[in-house]
Amino acid sequence: MSASDDRRVKPEGLNRPRRNRRFGAALLLAPLLLAGCFGPTPQPRYLVGQPYRLGGVWSYPAENFALAETGIAQALRDTSSRLTANGERWDAGRPMAAHRTLQLPAVIRVTNLENGREMLLRVNDRGPERMGRILGLSPRAAELLGVPAGGTAQIRIAVDSELSRRLANRVAGRQVEAVPVEAAPRAAVSSESLAPPPGARTTGQDVAVRAEGPAAEAAVALPDVSIPDAVARGATQPGQLVIEAGTFSLRGAAEQQRARLAALGAEIESRGRGTAQTFRVRIGPLQSLGQADRTLERALASGVSEAAIRVE
Repeated sequence: MSASDDRRVKPEGLNRPRRNRRFGAALLLAPLLLAGCFGPTPQPRYLVGQPYRLGGVWSYPAENFALAETGIAQALRDTSSRLTANGERWDAGRPMAAHRTLQLPAVIRVTNLENGREMLLRVNDRGPERMGRILGLSPRAAELLGVPAGGTAQIRIAVDSELSRRLANRVAGRQVEAVPVEAAPRAAVSSESLAPPPGARTTGQDVAVRAEGPAAEAAVALPDVSIPDAVARGATQPGQLVIEAGTFSLRGAAEQQRARLAALGAEIESRGRGTAQTFRVRIGPLQSLGQADRTLERALASGVSEAAIRVE
C-alpha cells in the first residue's frame, strides 16, 4: 500500500465519537423541549392574594371556610396548558374551577340549580373575567355538571370546610384549626348516583400545595388530599335573578345605598329582629340573564362595587 493510499484509509470507528456527541446533546435538549411543550413547571402554593381588578371589577380575596352563595357559573373555553393563580397546572380535562375571592386551593360543593347535578370541585384559579359570574368551570367540570360549552347556569356553591382546611394544612408551617362541621341538611335532595360521563376518573383528584417564599425550601412531602369525581343528582331548583347591592346592620346605611340605585328600582328587605336585624338592598326579580347583566352594569357604574347577581 502506498503512502497516499494509507492517508485515504480511515480507522474503523473514527466517526463514532462525533455521533455520540450528537446523541448526548439530544439527551440534554430533550428536557428543554418537553418543558416548552408542556409549559412552565407547576409550583403549587397556598394563596389568598391582594385586591385586583379583572373585567373592570375590583375583587378582594379573603380566607373564608364558610362561604355559601348563589349566582351564575360560566363554562370556560380555556384549554391551554398553563399555570393557575396558585401555581397548579390548569387541565381542561379535569374538574377545576376559578373563583374571584376564595383562598386557593379550596374545595367547594357546586350545585347546578337548573338540573340538580352537584359535585365537589377544586378551586385553584382566579376568575371568571366576565362580570356577574361567580364561578368559572373547566370544560370537564362544565360537562359533568351539565353546563353547555361556553354557556351559563344558575348555581349554588358552598365551601367544604373540612377538605379546604386539610388542603390549607398541606402548606409547610401553616396550620388551619380544624373545626367540627355538621353535615348540612339536604332537604328534597336524594343523592342519586349518576353514571359518570365517558372518561371520568374514578381515583379522584390529587392536590398537593407547598409554601411560597422561604418556607418553600423547608417544605416536606405531605399526603395528598383526594377529591372524588362523583356526581349526584337532586331536585331542580331554578330561581329568580336579583341584584344584591349590600346587606347592612343600620337602616340608614341601607337607605343611602337604595338612594344610589333608585333609578333601577332598588328596594330594602328587612331580615331578622332586634340586634340581629339586617337590611338588604336588592333589585328585581329580573326577567332574564341579559337583563340582570345590564342592570348589574348600571349598578356598578353607580359606584356600588359590591353589587352581584344572585339566585332566589
